[in-house]
Order: sequence, then C-alpha cells, then structure tokens
Amino acid sequence: MKKPFPADPAAEGAIVAARGFRAVGLGCGIKATGRDLALLVAERAVPAAAVFTSSLAAAPPVQLSRRHLAQPYARAVLATSGCANAGTGEAGLRAAEQSVAAVAEQLGCGVEEVLVCSTGLIGPRLPVEKIIAALPQAVAALDAGREAGSAAAQAICTTDSRSKQALRRGRGFVIGGMAKGAGMICPDMATMLAFITTDAAVAPAVLARSLHAAVAVSFNSLNVDGCQSTNDTVMLLASGASAVEPTEAELTALLTEVCRDLAFQIAADAEGTTRVVRLRLRGATDDAEARRIGKHVATSDLVRAALWGGDPNWGRILAAIGTAGVPLDLGAVAIDYAGVPTCRGGAAVNFDDPALAARVATGDFAIDITLGAGPGCAEVLTADLTPDYVRFNGERS
Repeated sequence: MKKPFPADPAAEGAIVAARGFRAVGLGCGIKATGRDLALLVAERAVPAAAVFTSSLAAAPPVQLSRRHLAQPYARAVLATSGCANAGTGEAGLRAAEQSVAAVAEQLGCGVEEVLVCSTGLIGPRLPVEKIIAALPQAVAALDAGREAGSAAAQAICTTDSRSKQALRRGRGFVIGGMAKGAGMICPDMATMLAFITTDAAVAPAVLARSLHAAVAVSFNSLNVDGCQSTNDTVMLLASGASAVEPTEAELTALLTEVCRDLAFQIAADAEGTTRVVRLRLRGATDDAEARRIGKHVATSDLVRAALWGGDPNWGRILAAIGTAGVPLDLGAVAIDYAGVPTCRGGAAVNFDDPALAARVATGDFAIDITLGAGPGCAEVLTADLTPDYVRFNGERS
C-alpha cells in the first residue's frame, strides 16, 4: 500500500504565492473526469528558464518550449494532463503550436512568450480542439488566490495520489512551486513536471544558472524506477514584483529547498512505494562522482527490492557501488544502514541484523555511504520496488 504523506497547508496555492502571477486549473475533456488543463500567467513577459528531459525522443511540447526560450522571457505556461502528445510526429508539433497560438491570442501576447507542457499516455493524438475551446473560460477564471493555485496543481496530475506544492519565503521575496510525478521517474530530468515562480527581480542568465544548480541536486538526484520520459520539464519564472534582488547564492539556496521539497513529494508518491530512502554519499573524488555512484545505487532493482522487503542488505549496495564506473578504493568504503554501521573497509562488521531489519521494516530512513577518496558529496532519493508497482505498470494504461 502506498505510504501516505501529509500535505503542507502553508504551501496550498504556492504557484501564485509570488506576486505578479495568476493561475487556473479546470477540466477540458482530455481525461474522462477531473481537471486536466492548467494555465499560469504573468502580468507581462518575465524572465524565464527551464530544464528539459535529456531524452532524444523529446515530445513536441518540449521541442516547442525549447525553441520559444531562445529568448528567455515568458508570459504564460499552458500545461495539460492525460495525453503526453509524445510519439505524435509532425501532427503533434502542429497541435502544440496551435494550443500556444490560441493562448497568445487570448492574452494578446506574442506566440513565443507562451510555453507548453503535456503529460500522460505516450502515443495518442492530443485533442487540441478541446484545449482551444476551453481557453476563453480558463483565461476568464485566472486568479491569484490560493484556490486557483491549488486547482492548477491538481490539473497537472496523472497517476499522482495528490498534488505536490512547496513554498519558501526569503528576505522580501517568495519562491513557490507545483509538480507532478509518480512513475517513470529517474535522474536526468525524467518523467515529471515542475513549475516554479518567484517575485524576486532576477536577470535571465542568473535565473538559468540558479535553476540548473537546484535541479542538479534535487530532481536530477531522484529515482523511482530508472525510466526516463519524453516530456519532463522544470520551468522557473521571475516576475520581479517584489523589487528585491537577492544574490545568486541566496536565490539558488532557496530555490534548491523548493526543488528538494517537491522531489521528495514525488518520491513519496511513487507508484506502489512504501518508503523513501535517502542515499547520502561523501568522500567521493568530487560531487559529480558522488552523484554518479548514488544514482547507480538508486536504480539497482536488487537494492530497491531489498528496501521493500525490509532487508538491510548492505552487500547489494556495495555491489552497486563497485559497478558505477568510478575508481574505487574498496578498503575505504563504509556503509551505515539507518544509522547502524554495517560495512567498514569494504567488509562486514558485526551488527544486530534482526533489530536493524525491524527498524527499516516500515518508514523512511537514510543509508550513508563513505568512499574515502576526496571531498565530494551528494544526496540521492530512491524508493522501494514493490509488487504493487509491478502490478500497476503491468496493466494496460
């Protein structure tokens, strides 16, 4: 059974907590029931940045948004759920272009100022006519209230059990975000969408650097099932409405908190998962090598199956470390499982196996991996591999 995780009431409507933004979430008929269209609009074209899927089979919405962000400003983001508009060829690109043009017409802005994202089943045709028909209602309902922000967060969900929202307040400015994702989640920007807004005054180049830095240690340090997708995107818009200009370090730190919060919520809501495990690595040659090793451990089916079984099998972790393609001094490796030393110098140490198994049988915990090679460190999130995950994904979508 999926482990419940509490929502943060303070984060409700987070996407419009930053001044200068309005949002709406409603149903346009892509899905059989529920909300499936979200629209986020700034008062004017504002600095924008994005990180997209690394998949070479990137979907038409990704291709189009990349093209539009060649000039790093955006007025609006259109996000739809229920159909990925991926694997749809030129027809899919035309559909994305038509939806963007319709938004631009409704707002009276340039087509290149509108970004677009879609999520859902890969292959089917996007019912763009339903999206276009719903846009007048959507634009009329745009609002800066918490209910509107929460409705938008619900509208981007697919197999999620609930929406994911996060909010942080800095010195005179706010960063708020919403995300979706529960399956096909793997490091390197795979299946998830996240939209983040701030009212800080930030130049486009700074915004892009801060977003890439935050994504590297949050969404790109997350694994649920090792499967990348075609559509995944993180977008960040800065209205400047607060007139506060944070330092790049200050902006990046707060943005990283928001991204890590959303990434944890995605991991906790993963299809079939019962627990989230933090892999904390230190002592690598550098941070990049630490992340590489962490990702390799996080995607090991044997490790993740042991997590589900409540088996503190440190040997599987050691085996995964050894095949990460990173130089390794086995004699320097140490592994602590839920705070209990299980491996030192690449070899077993005595510990109370039944007691540790009972400790990790339920709930979230951390595994600490020390490599003894240098100052590099990283944290990677993963989740257990459960029969429910296999059952859910074995069914026809």
